[in-house]
Amino acid sequence: MLEQNSLEAASQTGNINLKETKLNHKSMILAIICLAQFMVVLDVSVVNVALPAIHRALGFSASNLSWVVNSYTITFAGFLLLGGRAQDIFGHRRIFLLGLFIFTASSFLGGASQNQIELISARTLQGFGGAILSPATLTILISTFRDDKERSRALGLWSAVAAGGGAAGALVGGTLTDLISWRWILFVNIPIGIVAFVLASRILVKDSAFKKDVNLDLVGAILITSGLSLFIYGIVETYSHPWASTFTLSVIICSVLILLAFVIHEAKFAKNPLIPFGILKSRSLIASNGVMFIMSAAGFSMWFFVSLYMQNVLDFSPLKAGLAFIPQTVAIAIGATVSSRLLVKVGAKPFLIIGPILASIGLFFMTQVSPTESYQSVILIPGSLMTLGLGFTFAPVASLATQGILPKYAGLASGVVNTSRQIGGAIGLATLAAIAANSSKLYLTNYHKRVTLQTINMSQTHGWSVAFLISAILVLLGTLVALTIPKMEKRTN
Repeated sequence: MLEQNSLEAASQTGNINLKETKLNHKSMILAIICLAQFMVVLDVSVVNVALPAIHRALGFSASNLSWVVNSYTITFAGFLLLGGRAQDIFGHRRIFLLGLFIFTASSFLGGASQNQIELISARTLQGFGGAILSPATLTILISTFRDDKERSRALGLWSAVAAGGGAAGALVGGTLTDLISWRWILFVNIPIGIVAFVLASRILVKDSAFKKDVNLDLVGAILITSGLSLFIYGIVETYSHPWASTFTLSVIICSVLILLAFVIHEAKFAKNPLIPFGILKSRSLIASNGVMFIMSAAGFSMWFFVSLYMQNVLDFSPLKAGLAFIPQTVAIAIGATVSSRLLVKVGAKPFLIIGPILASIGLFFMTQVSPTESYQSVILIPGSLMTLGLGFTFAPVASLATQGILPKYAGLASGVVNTSRQIGGAIGLATLAAIAANSSKLYLTNYHKRVTLQTINMSQTHGWSVAFLISAILVLLGTLVALTIPKMEKRTN
């Protein structure tokens, strides 16, 4: 009897140990993919606070400086669909490790850059690595956490890390730029990438043999990336060439033709298209990504303008500017955490309505920005409201993006989510920055004949105020898009 009890006790202990081992294994996987996702998202915004230092070090012009950000985001956006598709074919682990290696290596090249071409080239390669890496993080999460409650918690943490990475970029960038050098905003990825690579190679389950007879749609990825790059180039150059000029219209028309060629290629010629148009039948996928596009357009540009305002007008040091972003980082993390925990109970749709409304209120208050206002009055609370709204939207969008989608397209769906975020951010930043610059130029020409530091500051803040107003209106449209999301759909074939 005693021996039987001992065996039962040992069996129970073994089951407990087995459960603990599985839990610890899952926790390690979650930690690795969250670390990778944080690093990828961080590098979208980490350069913002360092832009003045990069401008001085490498001699960028005011218009070309935006390419330090956009060379990363455009390439990221253009190749995300390829990254999502590649992992479905070659395996999540292989693509995760490949993307991590490219991202880490290009971070070293960027930090060691000696001129503008080297830096922009490294940032472009870094965006390519991020595009391969990022979709794999979400797909590994979905395949690891199959229980709805476990997946919801894991998705909440992943979303909080992703959202926090964007907001924390300013703090990290400001601290490293002020205390060491702007180069360390890129060098910092090297030890993180090495640690993540070693852990992932040991912990992630090895992939099965990949399908050798399946080809990746590289032509499609090149078409969409070049089309987006040309489109944004046309927008950025409106500071030198008017919107209705032959140059601007020619560039934009060419970009539209390339993007049209992408659609035709995907529909008619691609053997393995980046976007099987069947998944676009999902209203949840379309609407949720529409919300993501709009919110990212407003969020990316807001961080860009606020960083310039604090350093160029309020005379904040890079470190002080980074610290001033802490409330926004906390707000976006709170929003992501709350929405993910309540996602199962109340659903995703309410958060995709509340989030844009809060963000719009914050942006409306930020239109009061001027040289005579303070950080506390136009940035602290309004900026926190805006980022709280952003946090509310990220987890619901990630959840709805895979609603009604077959498991074999999970990687592609996650790629579409990230593509919406990056394309929205890149186009939003380029467009709103161009509008702000042109508004500032017009204001200075019409109201101030003498160019002084005071009149420059007044014209800059006027341009940013116009951009914040447009962003606020744009974000309100996100609420209307969210209203079109259905309750639940059957899986799309």
